[in-house]
Amino acid sequence: GSIWTWDRETWSEELKSHYLHFNVSIEVLAGGFPSSKKYLTLGLSSVKREKGSYLLATLRSIFSESSEEELDQMVVVVLLADFDLPWIQNTLHQISQDFIAHLEKSRLLVIHVKQEHYPPLSGLKRNFNDAPDRVSFRSKQNVDYSFLLHFSANLSQYYLMLEDDISCSKNFLSSMQHHVQSMGSSPWVTLEFSKLGYIGKLYQSKDLPILARFLYNFYQEMPCDFLLSHFHRLLTQDKVFRFRPSLFQHMGTFSSFRGTYNHLKDEDFIEEVADNPPADIKTNIEIFKTHVPEKAYSQDVEYFWGLGPIGPENYFLLVFHEPVGIDRVQIQTGMDGKDELHSADVEIGTKLERTEAIVECSEFQTLGSVEQGQFIKSEVQKLVDVPAICLRIRVTASQTDWVIISKIQIWTVKPDKIA
Repeated sequence: GSIWTWDRETWSEELKSHYLHFNVSIEVLAGGFPSSKKYLTLGLSSVKREKGSYLLATLRSIFSESSEEELDQMVVVVLLADFDLPWIQNTLHQISQDFIAHLEKSRLLVIHVKQEHYPPLSGLKRNFNDAPDRVSFRSKQNVDYSFLLHFSANLSQYYLMLEDDISCSKNFLSSMQHHVQSMGSSPWVTLEFSKLGYIGKLYQSKDLPILARFLYNFYQEMPCDFLLSHFHRLLTQDKVFRFRPSLFQHMGTFSSFRGTYNHLKDEDFIEEVADNPPADIKTNIEIFKTHVPEKAYSQDVEYFWGLGPIGPENYFLLVFHEPVGIDRVQIQTGMDGKDELHSADVEIGTKLERTEAIVECSEFQTLGSVEQGQFIKSEVQKLVDVPAICLRIRVTASQTDWVIISKIQIWTVKPDKIA
């Protein structure tokens, strides 16, 4: 493979201005550089695991859950971060066999950094009273990510931090683009698309040089996820921007550290992001402060919050801009077991009357009831065989508790599913 070192002249002006020179040679083991700047670089670092490797499955998930248009906008960089040469050769051979097409299209780069370029990895500070091998493991991980960020800084507009044991949600790139656009001109440092560790953290490539240097300089102080949360606060992003549903999920049962059992799962993850067709939303439940009804339908971390008491006269109504064929509906209420909607029916309306003053939806068919604060219904088109004009959550019993509707998700019928 070729050797890559930092060449100041080829870098964009904004990167040059605050780039601290890293004297590190990075070997490119497979793949070629894209001919133009992409929208997104997906960076993952992989080490030899005592039990079960998920790297190939992770790469498969990234590529198979993306459309051809999405693949053209991304490049995946894999750092083989182990110093075990046979493992590197074996892994490289597997990647080259399984992903030859992506390597040839410059969608995949495999890189490695020799041990001589790493700072000391033993005899480090015992912060957090961690065992010495744990300190070495997490400190090396910081340096791994530092080199990966350093290498990736000039490849694309945005950079996504992943791990080597994740599965992706379908069309995750398009979902991320939508959320990036939704930020408008508001400044941000990190957007989060999973609640786990350092999976699914999105950065702007202009911040990568300084982040790479930051992880390198403080590599022995604390774990990477701690450093990352310090980083966005240092760059004056005080709040966390985390979008739901999560687009990435851990598939690894065993951690790469000592092969220990790891049962991290993100309950906000769904395989396929909802379509949520455009709709106007109305409710006669009293709204608390800024927790407006639209927030229940927005697919980010905000939610609708209504004041109690509520009863059978109350409803929450979505009126679709166009009639839609609905395949699946999922509704989540409450937060940490509080402020759930105890008793309600979910109904589809199939007739609409508009006058200048009001929009009246009628001819409702019941899909089912909210149970334990949630509602999930698949194959809706088998129950309601005409397009839906609106969806109503109708309260069926009184409750004194306030109510949170945290997410309403609607998947529409895809052309190949229409009977």
